[in-house]
Amino acid sequence: MKTPDDMTDAARAQIKESFIAERGYWRPWTETMLQACPAFVQQYARYAGYPARTGPLTQRMVELIYVALDSSSSHLYEPGLHTHVKRALEVGATQADIFDVLHLVAVQGISSVCQATDILAEFADLSATAIDEALQTRINRLGPAHALGLTSVARLDPRYAEVLLDFVEQGRPGAGLAPAERSLVQLALHACFTAFNPDAIRQLVATALSQDLTPAELLQAIQLGAHLAVHGTALGAHVFGQIQGSG
Repeated sequence: MKTPDDMTDAARAQIKESFIAERGYWRPWTETMLQACPAFVQQYARYAGYPARTGPLTQRMVELIYVALDSSSSHLYEPGLHTHVKRALEVGATQADIFDVLHLVAVQGISSVCQATDILAEFADLSATAIDEALQTRINRLGPAHALGLTSVARLDPRYAEVLLDFVEQGRPGAGLAPAERSLVQLALHACFTAFNPDAIRQLVATALSQDLTPAELLQAIQLGAHLAVHGTALGAHVFGQIQGSG
């Protein structure tokens, strides 16, 4: 294997061209990595681009999942978000699609509230507390589609459960994603290492399969989150470049 010092400018230029073709961007951190470790840039492009290149989801759906992952409060990566919102619109996503995704990003935090409240209810022994029938009907209808186990929340604070359900049900755009598409976005959010949530994943996989999504589609949604870890590499390369430049 050639070392960085052995690699020609032409070889580096080819790696850069391939990276842009796979990932759709080139930034200062990738230039730093190209000079210091070109093999990383070359192999990362192949690895990170593989799910989008080979999976069954449409380009529109892939980009909407990237929008969700980069805008999630567990990541908040603005450069990637800018890239993927732009690309999503270019491949057919609508404004309603984008804001439906952003609504799901906000809903993501509710599942942890539900799980923590289940633990509280377990120790407080509130299993005998009744839930209003109309509220239970709403929970049964909306809960599984959003991985929200709201039973304990409804027992401890029924009004809070109602306003949560109002937000889930009425806070999204009038148009936007189909139910199965919302399942894909939510699965990607909860499967990503930045906010991994096994309980939510189990619920969402069951819901998604009942919506006739295939295992291959679900796997692709899961895979798309892995390479967000490169944003740590990007930060490190950026800092390295700053230090080198200041020396």
